Amino acid sequence: MAIVLAVVLLVSMVGLGVFFFYRSLPSTETSVNANASEASVEEERPENLGALYIQVVGESSDVHVREPGGDVLLDYELRQGQSVNYTSAEGGLEVTLGDPAAVEVFVHGEERDLSDRDPEFSFSIDG
Repeated sequence: MAIVLAVVLLVSMVGLGVFFFYRSLPSTETSVNANASEASVEEERPENLGALYIQVVGESSDVHVREPGGDVLLDYELRQGQSVNYTSAEGGLEVTLGDPAAVEVFVHGEERDLSDRDPEFSFSIDG
């Protein structure tokens, strides 16, 4: 009887291990919500472009957004058609674009042409 109980316990532990390992694998979804209260990845351009709006028009670009000297708000590769919109930039934002030629950037509603910038181009936005 003890052997049967040990086998059942072993099978249960292996099953739980497989389940939690599978849940820990990265998702294949393309939708990202960096910070639900401040930023979201969308497919359409909103009416209010906010403090920072980035849309990928090329194949893809890494986008890194953080608070100056603080938290990382977004560190993700956006693909063609995806965008990120920060409605406010209290305290400012620091932005790095992996491929500036692949994105359209709007700061406080005004477009910035960054297409001639080098890869990994960085800029700051005042709050």
